[in-house]
Amino acid sequence: MEPPDAQAGTRGAPQLLVLALLLRAHPGAQAEVQVSVPPLVEVMRGDPVTLDCTPLGVHDSFKLEWFLASRFGARQRLASAEVQGSEIQAKVHKPQGRSPPYQLDSRGRLVLAEAQVGDEQDYVCVVSAGAAGTAEATARLQVFAKPEATEVFHNKGMLSVMDESAQEIATCNSRNGNPAPQIMWYRNGQPLQVPMEVNSESYMTSRTVRETSGLLSLTSTLYLRLHKPDQNALFHCSAHYRLPKGQHGRLDSPSFSLTLHYPTEHVNFWVDSASITEGWVREGDSVQLFCRGDGNSNPEYMFYRLQDKQENMLQTNYNGTLTLERVQRSQSGTYGCRVEDYDAAEDAELSKTLELRVAYLDPLEFSNGEELSLPLGSSVATNCSGQGLPTPALRWTKDTVPLGDGPMLSLSSITFDSAGTYTCEASMPTIPLFSRTRTLKLLVEGSPELKPEEIQPKPEGGWREGDEVRLVCSARGYPEPKLSWSQLGGSPTEPAPGGQGWVSSSLTLKVTSALSQNGVSCEASNPHGNTQHVFHFGTVAPQTSQAGVAVMAVAVSVGLLLLVVAAFYCMRRKGRPGCCRQGEKGAPPPGEAERSHSGSQWPEQKGLLTGGASGGGRHGSGGFQDEC
Repeated sequence: MEPPDAQAGTRGAPQLLVLALLLRAHPGAQAEVQVSVPPLVEVMRGDPVTLDCTPLGVHDSFKLEWFLASRFGARQRLASAEVQGSEIQAKVHKPQGRSPPYQLDSRGRLVLAEAQVGDEQDYVCVVSAGAAGTAEATARLQVFAKPEATEVFHNKGMLSVMDESAQEIATCNSRNGNPAPQIMWYRNGQPLQVPMEVNSESYMTSRTVRETSGLLSLTSTLYLRLHKPDQNALFHCSAHYRLPKGQHGRLDSPSFSLTLHYPTEHVNFWVDSASITEGWVREGDSVQLFCRGDGNSNPEYMFYRLQDKQENMLQTNYNGTLTLERVQRSQSGTYGCRVEDYDAAEDAELSKTLELRVAYLDPLEFSNGEELSLPLGSSVATNCSGQGLPTPALRWTKDTVPLGDGPMLSLSSITFDSAGTYTCEASMPTIPLFSRTRTLKLLVEGSPELKPEEIQPKPEGGWREGDEVRLVCSARGYPEPKLSWSQLGGSPTEPAPGGQGWVSSSLTLKVTSALSQNGVSCEASNPHGNTQHVFHFGTVAPQTSQAGVAVMAVAVSVGLLLLVVAAFYCMRRKGRPGCCRQGEKGAPPPGEAERSHSGSQWPEQKGLLTGGASGGGRHGSGGFQDEC
């Protein structure tokens, strides 16, 4: 190697060029060795890691060694490599019981196949280049592990707000993380600023444990002094952990609430009934009185009734409910409830009263009874009365038709149309489905009223004997009238269609000339009199002209029949001389008989004209042979 003053003469040329020329001219000269390693390597647990160690400068041969440095300064060699040009001879000296063991790759880098928490140490790379000297650098390896899901175990007992010191609320666990996470507490989603120092209001304790795997578990316990608003609060905790490259994560626990014991401050007292309307309950219904304090101390409830300023105890229980079965009007009055809470403040309202109003409605009464029988043309006034609370509203109807509001029903100049059923209804508009009704039957006495009806219309041209007609008579009155006819065959008296007190009877008969003189009468009668109606037919035409026409038609028919018989007879006797001829006597002219037997006619024709094919003309057996 050249002395230092020899190297100073080359400063005028570029440094790198001069160094290269010197090295070529003097192969034994070497530059000072330097080493480059990453100072910090971050990796997730279980991921592979490669620690790089790069010598700086040009060195044909050098030795590279990896050491594990403890925090006390001691070093343990892990691996080494001899580098000659492009060739490298690597050796792992002490695997330190690690699985999988350390490895060196072709570039001399230290390889960890799966990063473990125990690998989180300092790794020293030492490079020796002979005359160029020795250099070393340290790489710190940091291994991160995400913790498991955050668990919370809260106090499930009864916590009293009367306690003046902080009570244990819950314990939060975050297990198997690296580095150790941080735990924070929240109430209704807002973080709690809880110190670590013990005090009477709030604090928390923490404990970190290293597991056999090398991972860290953190436990935090929260202590708070509770107040009544905490009864509806939701609490939870969260674990905050770190990740490589400055990232962070968070794992929240499930939310939970607390069961608090706090004294009563106010009492609510009310009536519950399916029929309650504007403070009224119906008589006969079941009623429940509910009493509830706003505390959570499981107090005793005392129910009483105020009568003459005295408290009459009714029931004591822990559910705060008093049931009155089939409540009666006599149970109307003032009821009270008292909460026995010995933890309550002196100025707390622990009792309350209410008014129970029972609505009732008595059966309706008529001043003149339920049935009236009055003469035709008379007048009547009857009263409907009903006792109830609240005061009922009354109205009258007949056949669902409203007649008027109020208790009085007045009728004047009574007719048969006035008869029927009248209904008095009492109702309470403020209480639905709470009403009573009663009916009054009115009978109108008098002589029957008759209504004739001729079903068969009168034929055009008037009635004729033998026409059929149906007569109907309807009547009404009281007592019910009986209907009778002047002719036999009338139907029994029956209620007429449409009702309203009418009865009817019908008669079907044939019109005769005698009816034109006397007619047919219908009579309705009852003990008060009778009423009659006569059906008249006017002039009834006889059936004589019709009989003459029929006789003439028969005579013409008989005459026509005789002519047909005569013509047929003449045709059969056509070949006989002197038959069917007027003004002729004696034998036929000579030769006519010969013509009748000539060959110009068929034998069948001969037989027909002579009375038969057997020659009956000769033997006298033909029926028409001797007659003309």
